[in-house]
Order: sequence, then structure tokens, then C-alpha cells
Amino acid sequence: MTRFRCAIHIVPRRGILDPQGKAVADALHSLGFAAVAAVRVGRYVVVDTQAASADDARAAVKAMCEKLLANPVTEDFEIASVEHA
Repeated sequence: MTRFRCAIHIVPRRGILDPQGKAVADALHSLGFAAVAAVRVGRYVVVDTQAASADDARAAVKAMCEKLLANPVTEDFEIASVEHA
């Protein structure tokens, strides 16, 4: 077994109300960043796990997201990286 560090981005689904993202977008506009079209605020989760391969680690982390880390009704997730730890 090898140890892997997996990085996950979890954000509200498009079309779901994101009041924190709206507040950040409004603040950026008021600071002169008029080019900002939209902001979604989410979470960044890092999981250290052991697996036989990077593919197995990715599959395990995907299952973790589907079962616990991300709300399947309101959030999307992306496994950003799977690296040897």
C-alpha cells in the first residue's frame, strides 16, 4: 500500500443559491473588479489515504465524496489531484 494525498474542490451546483458567493462578487465589484461575472464559494478538502495505486485512491476518494464529503443534491466536487504523499 502506498500513501496518497488527494485534493478535492467542493462547490455549490450551478443554479443553486450561493449567498456567500454573491456577497463576494458584490464586494469585488465595489472594489473596482467589474470584470468578475460570478463567484462560487466552496470548500477545499485534503485527504491522506493508503491505496494500491493512484487509480484506487481516486476511486476511494470519489466514494468518500459521494457518501459524505459533498451533498449530492446541492454540491459538485472535483478531485483536483492525487499525489504520492
